[in-house]
Order: sequence, then structure tokens, then C-alpha cells
Amino acid sequence: MLTKRELELFRLLADSYKAFSDPKRLIIINELRKGQKSVGDLVRILATPQAAVSRHLGVLRERGIVNARREGSNVYYSLSDPLICEACDVIQRIVAARIEKHTKLVDWPMNT
Repeated sequence: MLTKRELELFRLLADSYKAFSDPKRLIIINELRKGQKSVGDLVRILATPQAAVSRHLGVLRERGIVNARREGSNVYYSLSDPLICEACDVIQRIVAARIEKHTKLVDWPMNT
């Protein structure tokens, strides 16, 4: 049986994983792996209203995935830890393998 502490840890993990469950947030993370970006930069890249981009950044910031730095009237965002890129890379490899396997299964009848 899990302890209360272990259950709380899994709850915190699930809450953190939710931050990665939105395609726009994944695009933000992918862009930030290239270097810091301002909110305006991300608005242009995502072609999304500033309010929506700010909301996504808020989710990522609350979960410790991005850091914010104010410079004058601009706020610049960066990834808080290089391990975030590694985690995303692992998931991308898993998904790519699943896609490849699925593609082979779909193509299989035609290859015989």
C-alpha cells in the first residue's frame, strides 16, 4: 500500500505531466530549447493571441518548467532545466517508434 507521501508525489508528478499535454505548450518548450524568447516572439511563432500564450506560459512557470526574466517592458522566458529537453527527446523517440510500428502494420498487407 502506498503511503500518503508517495500518493502526494504521484499527484505532483501527474500535475507536472499535465503541463506537457497541450500542443501549444510543447511548441513553446521546443522553441525555448533554441534559446530564450519574449512573449511577443512566442505570439508570432504560435500565431496565437497574447492572452493565450501568457496563459500557457503561466502553466509552464507554475510547474517550474520555464523561468521568466523581466527586461524593461519585455518578459523573456527560458527553460528552467536542460533535463526538460532530455525528457521531451525521450518521449519523442517513443512516439516516433510507435508511429513507425503503426506504419509498418498499416503497410504490411500491401508489402506481401
